[in-house]
Amino acid sequence: MLDILVRYAHFIGIIVFSSALVAQHVLLKPEISVAQFKQLKIIDRVYGISALVVLIAGLALLLWVGKPAEFYSKNPVFHIKMTLFVIMAVLSIAPTIFFIKHKITGQESVIKVPKYLIHIVRFESLLLILIPLAAVFMAAGYGLA
Repeated sequence: MLDILVRYAHFIGIIVFSSALVAQHVLLKPEISVAQFKQLKIIDRVYGISALVVLIAGLALLLWVGKPAEFYSKNPVFHIKMTLFVIMAVLSIAPTIFFIKHKITGQESVIKVPKYLIHIVRFESLLLILIPLAAVFMAAGYGLA
């Protein structure tokens, strides 16, 4: 039963994680309103929390309730999948820092978003498309000797 609950948490985390990234992608523009900025701050928090859920549930599957750790540790496709996730995590730091550091003064009606942040979110979206592909290959047995 624990195995099922951990897998369920992993899937729900992935769905929320993906949804938050798509929402960021849709809302993030070169100029956004204060209301959109506030929405993006909330979405960024949801994105971070869901990434933690995915990570914790994934580690639980790896270490305790999933297939034997050897299934993962000896599979290069798994390492590709984890590398993509880590790259996404590192890339997500820049937008988070922007949302934390940018203070709303009350006098601004439009907030300018640096173009590189938009590119980062788009690149994260591309990486997100590749992670399930790696998971499907892994589930089909690719990468195993």
